[in-house]
Amino acid sequence: MARPIQKLQSVYSTVHIIKRIRLGGVYHIQKCLFHLVEKRSTSFKAFLTLPITLIPPVMAATTQTSTELQKVIDESEALYEKKDFPGCYDLLVAHENSNDANILWRLARAATEKGKMGEGDERKKYIYEAWGYISKALELDNTNFACHKWYGILLDYTAEYEGTKQRISNAFKVKEHFMKAIELNPKDATTLHCLGYWCFLFADMPWYQRKVASVIFASPPTSTYDEALEYFIKAEEAEPDFYNQNKVLLGKTYMRLKDKETAKKYLLKALEHEDKTTDDAKARKEAVDLLKELGIKV
Repeated sequence: MARPIQKLQSVYSTVHIIKRIRLGGVYHIQKCLFHLVEKRSTSFKAFLTLPITLIPPVMAATTQTSTELQKVIDESEALYEKKDFPGCYDLLVAHENSNDANILWRLARAATEKGKMGEGDERKKYIYEAWGYISKALELDNTNFACHKWYGILLDYTAEYEGTKQRISNAFKVKEHFMKAIELNPKDATTLHCLGYWCFLFADMPWYQRKVASVIFASPPTSTYDEALEYFIKAEEAEPDFYNQNKVLLGKTYMRLKDKETAKKYLLKALEHEDKTTDDAKARKEAVDLLKELGIKV
């Protein structure tokens, strides 16, 4: 009678395992299996011979979590579109320990925008906080174009606090992440703008910064106004009026290329934009200043 009793105990133990798995999910699967292997229990053999239909759907909890996170993502996008950056940040920061890259890159974006609303130490605090989020996001998913885009943006923003030398040192890596983002999503206007800005900065670099760059690199980063212009135009074509600073930089680049009429056209268009963010206000001020250089009073 010992063997039938032992078999009955094995079946009972297996049913108990299933109940625990259904109640506890993945954690209890791991715990139960480790226990069974360690004890070399006959229950483990019984578990392995169960019909597949009796194995609990352990991914159900993950699916539910994913659905909940999608609701958070959708809500955060709505807040971001309204330019409610503090509200977007407050919503997402509750999920700062998430392992979902789509949550974390959006949190990095929201922290960046909230930081840009302030100045000095407050801005710096949020920029470095955002850097932490985007670094984790990229580790979790290096095939996500937005992770590469915001990593490049924040790599440059953090370098602004670390000096010209560090910013130049990061230059190739910044561009590398922008290029990867474009490879993954060729029509993203923000990334195209960022590449245009990268090109403009190095085309417009003063001689003393070029000297620093030549010390850091055997072949320092270089670009041209024409290359910058190409990216700015592509960005505007991909999403017209997406970012007023793009029109200002189109005007500024045409000024560098001695095309004053086209420069004036874009700068005047920039003044038609409704200011909703700190960046919008800065773009307007720069457009007014550039138009004054062209002899146009506004």
